[in-house]
Amino acid sequence: MDIRELLQIAVENKASDLHLLEGACPTLRVDGVLIPLIEKGRLTNEMIETMVWQIVNPEQKEIILTNLELDFSFEFEKKVRFRVNAYRQHGSMAASLRLIPYQIKGIDELGLPKICHSFAQLKQGFILVTGPTGQGKSTTIAAVLNEINQKRAEHIVTVEDPIEFVMPSGKSLVSQREIHQDTHSWDISLRSVLREDPNVVLVGEMRDYETISSALTIAETGHLVFSTLHTNSAAQTIDRIVDVFPENSKSQIRTQLSSTLEAVFSQRLLPGISGGRVLACEIMVATPAIKTAIREGKTHLIDNIIQTSRELGMVPLETNLAMLVKEGRISLEVAQEYALQPETLMRQIYSK
Repeated sequence: MDIRELLQIAVENKASDLHLLEGACPTLRVDGVLIPLIEKGRLTNEMIETMVWQIVNPEQKEIILTNLELDFSFEFEKKVRFRVNAYRQHGSMAASLRLIPYQIKGIDELGLPKICHSFAQLKQGFILVTGPTGQGKSTTIAAVLNEINQKRAEHIVTVEDPIEFVMPSGKSLVSQREIHQDTHSWDISLRSVLREDPNVVLVGEMRDYETISSALTIAETGHLVFSTLHTNSAAQTIDRIVDVFPENSKSQIRTQLSSTLEAVFSQRLLPGISGGRVLACEIMVATPAIKTAIREGKTHLIDNIIQTSRELGMVPLETNLAMLVKEGRISLEVAQEYALQPETLMRQIYSK
């Protein structure tokens, strides 16, 4: 079986992902739903290995054989890119391929809130886009970065594993670095980024103590930093960052975070009533009240501050979900499934 045939099917069906697993048919994820390609039959380990070797270079193949897994990306017929995680399970090869559109959509085209335009106007600070995997975080950041790229003459440096969206030509200089291909590690690349004269830095994902610490330091030295985190809310995001550090340095990190953070944008892609997926989000803007709560370790107050600060651009998740239900874009059942505070959601839906 030729993997390019499966990639073409994924593109034609507007799938977000293609999964290759031994004993299962090739499977697409379309609008969040898994759809097996039954007509292609069940895959064997040999078939999957053959397909994976078709899309890697010799160095990548060696890494997979040695480390048993690898993240990488590649371009498919100048139509789209795919981000791939090749891995082993039950002793056999497997792969998950995420489709990355070749063209970067704009903030308005994606239906993102207007406040995202203000993120692209900042000169310094820390912007976090959060949410579970597969919820469009990279797409959101790409839209904001490309607005900077098209409107401002800056040096944008990205460190990614792997590179997803390739930035087009614009007013900015763009240096995109991929782990394993352009640098040996996150630690090395983030330590050297300040020597590369950046204005804007994308840390593809804050994975551990080293990446979080480096991202904070880059933001603190007067740069505009974007990154992602797999958290469900703004309050949880703050706790996750602080909890990574040793107890004796938590106070310093809270102070550092409160002085650099500009916003946390938490997002989900929910199944829509009319098909497709609909963006739902929570927006936390780092106002003086938010900064004080972070600095003093009172993250339990953040949800209430967001709830009472809508005039400052903040949006509680439940408020956004209630609006989507009232507009007929998502069902009540979907809203309840994704709400972090179901009782608050129901009050807002049935309020006048």
